[in-house]
Amino acid sequence: MEYDPIKDKFGGFFNKTPMFRKVFYNLLDLLLLRTWHVHKDLRAWMKQHPNSADILDAGCGFGQYSYYLAKQNKNYKILAVDVKEDYLADCRKFFGEVGLNNVVFQVEDLVKFQNPESYDLIISVDVMEHILEDVTVFENFYASLKPGGMLIINTPSDQGGSDVHGEGEASFIGEHVRDGYNKEDITKKLQSAGFTNIKPRYTYGGPGKISWRLSMKYPMQMLNKSFAFAVILPFYYLAAYPISFVLNYFDTYNDHKTGTGLTVNAWK
Repeated sequence: MEYDPIKDKFGGFFNKTPMFRKVFYNLLDLLLLRTWHVHKDLRAWMKQHPNSADILDAGCGFGQYSYYLAKQNKNYKILAVDVKEDYLADCRKFFGEVGLNNVVFQVEDLVKFQNPESYDLIISVDVMEHILEDVTVFENFYASLKPGGMLIINTPSDQGGSDVHGEGEASFIGEHVRDGYNKEDITKKLQSAGFTNIKPRYTYGGPGKISWRLSMKYPMQMLNKSFAFAVILPFYYLAAYPISFVLNYFDTYNDHKTGTGLTVNAWK
């Protein structure tokens, strides 16, 4: 299934006014379990950095994580990069309209982008599964972090993170270049890039798998058949989301031996 065209349609609709864009970000924060996990890590990091900091949002997409960080602390200086100029143009427009001037949006290829010892934090959410040259990107991240700087990666695992459960199956998300990572694989690749303090953990455990199907997979499959299904989505979520909310909470605040998602914290 092609996921990006559906995202683009929603993004275009919610980009009509700043209020709609804020609603869009709030919906992403509620619906996407990965956001729950990333926000948990960001809150812990922000407690250690209450004043100023330099941050790289590597593969910013719609800009929701840059928005979250920029609102939390106006003294954070954030560079948000992506390869999609149309996404970045929408972000520049919205951030200007709401007066968040501590974020700069810039077109960059992560395989080539490196800014030595410049960032206290790099976040890369749902990006690495789209990039074939992952070790090169990890090397660029390591070089771009300040000593003691932190990297947060969120990506599918190889335990069904792209909804692939057997050899020969195609990814649920057609844009993925790999089905996912396991803890050992991504740890070795980060070590080869220079990282030594690496803490991976599985996400989307038992509760998260069910929540993902309810809140994302089934609605996306309906929309992939016809975007007319968008009319019934509010009614669908009225029934399904209370269940997903509880499942998301348990997934975020419990450890999982296995999971279809993977979050990694690594320090330089």
